[in-house]
Amino acid sequence: MVPHPLSSSSSKHQAQARPSFIELFTPKLITVLREGYTLGHLKADAIAGLTVAIVALPLSMAIAIASGVGPERGLYTAIIGGFLVSLLGGSRFQIGGPAGAFIVLVATTVATQGIEGLILATLLSGVFLLLIGFLRLGTFIKYIPYPVTVGFSAGIAVIIFASQIKDLFGLTLSGPEPAPIIAKLTALTNAWPTFSVTALGLSIGTIAIIVGLRHFRPRWPGLLIAVATAALLTWAFNMPVDTIGTRFGGLPQALPMPQMPALSLEKIIAALPAAIAFALLGSIESLLSAVVADSMTGRRHRSNCELVAQGAANIGSALFGGFCVTGTIARTATNVRAGAHGPVSGMLHALFLLFFMLLAAPLASFIPLAALAGVLATVAWNMVEKHAVIVLLRTSRGEAVVLLATLLLTIFRDLTEGIVVGFSLSALLFLHRMAQSVEVENVPSLLNIPEDQADTDANGARTPYDATQASDPDVVVSRISGAFFFGAAASVATMLDQIAREPKAYVIDFSAVPFLDSTAAATIEGFVRKGHARGAIISITGARPGVRRTLLLHGVHHPMVHFKATIEDAIHDARAKLQLDQNNSL
Repeated sequence: MVPHPLSSSSSKHQAQARPSFIELFTPKLITVLREGYTLGHLKADAIAGLTVAIVALPLSMAIAIASGVGPERGLYTAIIGGFLVSLLGGSRFQIGGPAGAFIVLVATTVATQGIEGLILATLLSGVFLLLIGFLRLGTFIKYIPYPVTVGFSAGIAVIIFASQIKDLFGLTLSGPEPAPIIAKLTALTNAWPTFSVTALGLSIGTIAIIVGLRHFRPRWPGLLIAVATAALLTWAFNMPVDTIGTRFGGLPQALPMPQMPALSLEKIIAALPAAIAFALLGSIESLLSAVVADSMTGRRHRSNCELVAQGAANIGSALFGGFCVTGTIARTATNVRAGAHGPVSGMLHALFLLFFMLLAAPLASFIPLAALAGVLATVAWNMVEKHAVIVLLRTSRGEAVVLLATLLLTIFRDLTEGIVVGFSLSALLFLHRMAQSVEVENVPSLLNIPEDQADTDANGARTPYDATQASDPDVVVSRISGAFFFGAAASVATMLDQIAREPKAYVIDFSAVPFLDSTAAATIEGFVRKGHARGAIISITGARPGVRRTLLLHGVHHPMVHFKATIEDAIHDARAKLQLDQNNSL
């Protein structure tokens, strides 16, 4: 048998549309090199990499300090993790490193399990990310609803700012700073008498330089200039404020040797909750960042390949004493705007950071923590998508509830709880809206329409059309439209029962139903069974192959029901059977 040419062409197209495993997980670096990589491309990537490194240098240290670890671990994370994300990733422009969204999770993990527990959780999260990527589950991460991401980001921003109040104002606490925000604010309020004018001045000055340069000189490295200015003033005037040197003893001038964290079943079980949280949040953050890069460049990332790279980066970061790595939106956007050509810029950014650490580590000792707190305060402000919050609050009550629930739970309860509850509320809202979109329409019989006649009667008057006059009372036709699933099953069953209590023949049209689930199929089966028991002739028309298969599996089949292609065929068949039954009764 010779295949139809259109069928053969379609098969070839489908085969081409399904990339192989190797194609799906080929790093974008290989793609870029295959395109042809020139000296001009290297120059563009070097400039972009240097620009991103200048932004990442103070930010990585600030995030590490806010997370409760030393600033050197932020640099380890950016250097090792950033290099591996660009080397292996599925995004052409992604920049990896420590992210502000992880501050609370990392700080909580350090407080409960120590540095060793944090490193082990980071290593395990890398393993989980590898599994998520290789199992191709990254596609489902995109289904996180927009109000949840906006509310979560705003909640994280509030927590980050709250964590910086101590250093912004130079407060001295009598004990450890509490993690819960209410207890934290209470402790900070009690410590208000220790307020430092010098620290506040450095904080405000840092913020002013960053905001001013962003407005008047957007191409200048505002973060680095602000932090360097604060460090210079602190050194020149010997200001009485905490610095990296006074609190942490400065920065090392070399990377540590890779080392596996201590492993035991007890430690692994203790680190699992944090590892899962790191993996989930990391996958969301990295794919959101990749989507932002796609929207800026018109390119398209490979989500599962990107998650595999994030997994490898987290494992590598943990081996070198770093913590969790993810794609960072701000640094990725900076990379794109700086004119990067491909992943080489991200790899060079990591090498530039290593170069800075090796040469400039002694100078970092003079950086005041108040200046780094000012950096994170601006980061927190930029994390709040203010326009999106206003739009969502005005869009609908349901969207506002999801946004506020995610925001408040993130701030006052837990990050994971905020995401889970926000996602659950969004799912319920979606199901409610989908259930409302399902309709059951009573369609008149098409075989009893009168002969052609004029629009006006003998007196010239026009009679309005009445569809019920064309209906056959013995044959009831109903059309279901929309996704037929468990949320709409009860209402559809009620409507079907109300349309006609005792029809002699019943036609249900499924041509406008794209899919149905088992609950919907069971609803139809119950309706068909009751109708068949009354002796009614029941037909189903227009059912797509997948819909028909589900119905058949749930017992909706001959002799209780007849499947027809069109409503006309079903009505014609039903009327013929009714006429035959009438003749037999006579």
